[in-house]
Amino acid sequence: MIQVTKTYLPPFDEYSAILKRAWSKGWITNNGELVVELEQKLKEYLGVKNFLFCANGTVVLQMALKALNITKEVITTPFSYAATANAIVWEGSKPVFVDIRPDTFCINEEKIEAAITENTEAILATHVYGFPCNVERIEQLALKYDLKVIYDAAHAFGCTYKGKSLLNFGDISTCSFHATKIFHSVEGGGIICNDDTLFGKLFHFRQFGHIYDDYFSIGINAKNSELHAAMGLCVLPQLKNIIYRRKILFDLYNASLQKDPVQKPFPQFDFGFNYGYYPVVFESENILLNVKQSLLQNGISARRYFFPSLNELPFFDYYPCEISESVSRRVLCLPLYYELEAADVLRVAHIINALI
Repeated sequence: MIQVTKTYLPPFDEYSAILKRAWSKGWITNNGELVVELEQKLKEYLGVKNFLFCANGTVVLQMALKALNITKEVITTPFSYAATANAIVWEGSKPVFVDIRPDTFCINEEKIEAAITENTEAILATHVYGFPCNVERIEQLALKYDLKVIYDAAHAFGCTYKGKSLLNFGDISTCSFHATKIFHSVEGGGIICNDDTLFGKLFHFRQFGHIYDDYFSIGINAKNSELHAAMGLCVLPQLKNIIYRRKILFDLYNASLQKDPVQKPFPQFDFGFNYGYYPVVFESENILLNVKQSLLQNGISARRYFFPSLNELPFFDYYPCEISESVSRRVLCLPLYYELEAADVLRVAHIINALI
């Protein structure tokens, strides 16, 4: 079976050699030397001021909302993974969904202002598939209406905009290091902010709000272990090769798939991509379902990502988002991972071309 994604695993002896450093000391959690080393290397790689390695990509969203004292309405995107909106509700706030752009599938910055009310406190936007939101326009709106900005950058590790990591924008950016991501630590997440005072709050939140016997605030257990940090330290040096290999496969998809009637992703001006996903949007949901079934019959897994549009889930208030609802019914992510063979890309493209 060709999966839609496959975790990059380094040679086991490399992983065990790094892990042995923690093992020999008997220090495998509570901010050990591997966690500290990984945080420093990720700061350098991303060019960010402050960085925390945390347990997963959901808890960092919750920490961001809590640290910014968000308790009311949060304008957000319906085209994202459920964790984005779940975190808002989990922290006692209300998601207000605004429709997406038809090109990048990110939140439509021109529709945000109309959704702002006296209860709006923040904008939580997702860099969908790693494509950047309009960070300049969102910043303008935030300044005009005194709003906080959080970016869910789970897809954007390794992506740049105007020469800067996408994780450098907003009051806080968060990312996921789940095993399906470009850079992973099996399970994990990261949180980034430029404000030192805010970073201090996040640091305390991550470890129950205290350091030894000194208590500073409430907190949770969002720490990660040495075992996970060891994986991150193995994967990070290979990231350049991983992204380069995925670009080759991405370009092969572009060259092999018929241009019509499939909408495909495209590079944008002043943007550096990580080639994390290869989404295609079909003319109708029926065509998508036929393609998905045909691929599966040929031993190929593809994923409806994201489906459904979050504004249509029954536990959120409904806001009409025509483009998101339409795209979510028609989008399919095709197999893309480091070990995928070029011949398999051609086979996927052949099956799709034959059907459409």
